[in-house]
Amino acid sequence: MIDRLAARLDALAAQGAAMTYGDLARDLEVPGPGSIATLTGALETLMEQDAQAGRPLRAALCRSRLSELPAQGFFDHAARLGCYNGEDAQTFVMNMRTALFQAAKSR
Repeated sequence: MIDRLAARLDALAAQGAAMTYGDLARDLEVPGPGSIATLTGALETLMEQDAQAGRPLRAALCRSRLSELPAQGFFDHAARLGCYNGEDAQTFVMNMRTALFQAAKSR
């Protein structure tokens, strides 16, 4: 699942887009119930890989249903990884997304 998730998020970056957790779970055909929890676990693993490689966090391309920002768990995990220090959440996400979009363009 991690490889499919990474590929889908890379495709989103190339499109300059973000996607809700629910839409992403449906896109990847994550079985439910519990599809969002399964997706979240995979996103956290991907965040760990991105942080270790010094890459922008691809999970920043996810957004909640009612906001353009990821869910609070994204910020909590990013903080545990040392990537987020409590700065303005919107600025942090926009910076991550901009870096992801630019990286996708340069490929």
